[in-house]
Amino acid sequence: MNPKRIIIVGTMVVAMTLGGSSLSNKVSASSITESHNATTAVKDDLLQILKVSSNEEIYNAIYDGKSLADIANDNQVDVNNVVDLQVAQLTEQLDLRLASGSLTLQQYEAQKSELRDIITSSTYGVS
Repeated sequence: MNPKRIIIVGTMVVAMTLGGSSLSNKVSASSITESHNATTAVKDDLLQILKVSSNEEIYNAIYDGKSLADIANDNQVDVNNVVDLQVAQLTEQLDLRLASGSLTLQQYEAQKSELRDIITSSTYGVS
């Protein structure tokens, strides 16, 4: 996957994740420690599923033009496991945003309905 695609897909995921929150009047904050621990757990799950030792290994592979699907295939991992993990993680974020009121039910359903397709395309490096 070329760097432009990485940026485009990353931007799409961030836009999806943050899109509804800009329309909300509520503001919330959590501790840095909490966020760091949650982020670390997410990264650890991805590292385990892909059977790689570090984020740098993933970064270098993507920089060299591989997709997450390529990395999974290289390590004899079912690509669906990667997609399922990412869908589960982003669904959890959407659930939290719905529960906190930063997303309406309509926004939640719209974003959730697109989630698997966007993540699958991203995993395979398709823009």
